[in-house]
Amino acid sequence: MFQRTRKALAFSMIGTLLMGSFLTGCGSKPTAEPVKEPAKELTGQALKDAVKKEGKIVSYGMPDAWANLGEIWSNFTKEYEVTHSDTDMTSAEEIAKFDAEKGSPVADIGDVGITFGNVAIARDVVQPHKGPKWEEIPDWAKDKDGLWTGEYVGTIAFLVNTKLVKEVPHSWADLLKPEYKGAVVTGDVLKAAQSQAAILAAAFANGGDENNLTPGVEYFAKLAKSGNLKPSDNIFSIFQKGEIPVGILWDFNALGYRSRLADKENYQVVIPSDGTVASAYVSIINKYAPHPNAAKAFQDYLLSDEGQILLAKGFARPIREKVQIPEDIAKMMVSKEQYASAKPIKDFAAWEKNMKTIPDLWRNNVIVSQ
Repeated sequence: MFQRTRKALAFSMIGTLLMGSFLTGCGSKPTAEPVKEPAKELTGQALKDAVKKEGKIVSYGMPDAWANLGEIWSNFTKEYEVTHSDTDMTSAEEIAKFDAEKGSPVADIGDVGITFGNVAIARDVVQPHKGPKWEEIPDWAKDKDGLWTGEYVGTIAFLVNTKLVKEVPHSWADLLKPEYKGAVVTGDVLKAAQSQAAILAAAFANGGDENNLTPGVEYFAKLAKSGNLKPSDNIFSIFQKGEIPVGILWDFNALGYRSRLADKENYQVVIPSDGTVASAYVSIINKYAPHPNAAKAFQDYLLSDEGQILLAKGFARPIREKVQIPEDIAKMMVSKEQYASAKPIKDFAAWEKNMKTIPDLWRNNVIVSQ
């Protein structure tokens, strides 16, 4: 089951500001910079033997409850005969810990929001790795030098309670119709990363992009003026109470929520057909990893067919489109055809800059219209 208790800052303004503070004032540096020679790239049995010799892998921000990682870690540690431990933390915290601990490194690998991939590079805390499936990862979802690598994708979607609405909406344009009065919930746009991503998704659908959020803000202002936007959070407990007709959230959250609801048969997950945003979580390997071969082997496993299928089992859409998802897992997810409208974030710098303006834009254009 895909839990969202961590990484809430991964794409958010709060996370960006937090990282900014780490960049300017995170502790003192060691008196002497550690010397770290790049680990020799091994493959096949040689890699497996090296991992077994290391005997351990330590992760940050990759707990068992996240995207079916419990099953993934279990399979990996059995196959490679190693132990595993994790400390849960946000993307910003992972990078800061890699840096702070470089004189006496602890963790080998982490999982961060894609906007933090280049932050990790700027902090010089990651090492490159291009595994066997490297070429199948889309260019937008990987660093050209292998310093971060996409694992799975999230897309802004609608979670629709069919008991509360007569017609299932399939587009942002549909949500403006009178029958959705007081029905649409996008959560706390002032604070929540997921809700801020909804602004970008609506911008994509209405001619904007990460450099131009105005169409997205104008869309939600129109939704508010029509009375269709319902002030409410979009967390699981409120769906559980049956109080949200249409929720806007990441597809993996929508699918995960639906799987946990007692009346799950009354819910549909829809990717808006007129446009939406897709973003990835990425794997980073600590430049100073104590167990570098284990880290590389685990990244390879995540990107293998088996690893990608197990991520899908946790409602995380695989980054590799060629992976054939078993029918019993695929039927719990959204069909690939619906994702034709999804566009990835391409200009990360612009998105990080412009999402800082979202709270004020929301207050001045949307809240005043409600």
